[in-house]
Amino acid sequence: MTENSETPLVIRDVPDESRYVAQLDDAEAGVVEYQLDGDVIMFTHTGVPPEFEGRGIASRLARHVLDDARGRGLDVLPRCPYISGWIARHPDYLDLVPAASRSRYRLPARA
Repeated sequence: MTENSETPLVIRDVPDESRYVAQLDDAEAGVVEYQLDGDVIMFTHTGVPPEFEGRGIASRLARHVLDDARGRGLDVLPRCPYISGWIARHPDYLDLVPAASRSRYRLPARA
């Protein structure tokens, strides 16, 4: 199944737990965990339960958390392989990762 923008997915930041949570109806459909240190956010893990796989939830989470980081003026360190791979496939988000850190996450130096 491809990403469905009609799916009523609600994504919210839960700062006390250092994670973003995607809710689909009353179920937790995915998470992105992070560590925030000043103006730098490190994304450490993205997970979607098996029953929600194949719906584009991880991709929607990635876009949401990166858009939120951009809106908050945060630098991004994508330690999570999913987030790093997503940035590699969407080079318009590369500017969020400091140039000196890109090679560490196997990202190109420039978009």
